[in-house]
Amino acid sequence: MEETEIDIRQEDLRIDVMRSGGPGGQSVNTTDSAVRITHLPTGLIVHCQDEKSQIKNKAKAMRILRARLFEIEDAKLQAERSAERKSQVGSGDRSERIRTYNFPQNRLTDHRIDLTLYKLDLIMEGDLRELLDALVADERRKALEGVE
Repeated sequence: MEETEIDIRQEDLRIDVMRSGGPGGQSVNTTDSAVRITHLPTGLIVHCQDEKSQIKNKAKAMRILRARLFEIEDAKLQAERSAERKSQVGSGDRSERIRTYNFPQNRLTDHRIDLTLYKLDLIMEGDLRELLDALVADERRKALEGVE
């Protein structure tokens, strides 16, 4: 994974060092090489004791912390995008329809202005004058009433 571009302030971190646990030879119980980093704003804790060196463990723990913070930010961004998309896309409910094209009955119904025209074939050929006039008249009526 690439190094992520997340700015982590030092005052937001609590770094604890301790002796590594488990099998590992003579240096395990004599050096403080394990590192635990706590990110205070999020409460995220990363523990690393893979290397013999405290410096290497700290660097590895910081990489893991950056990656986890990046995942959290990415999930938050994806949730915002998803909510935005969901607000733009309707539920598909019949009440959200703007227009109905009924070819067997040669009928066009505009549900916003309650207009029904029985000349769908002419409208599909480009004769939109009556439909557009009705939409413009409705828009003017709403503007005069102050309704949007």
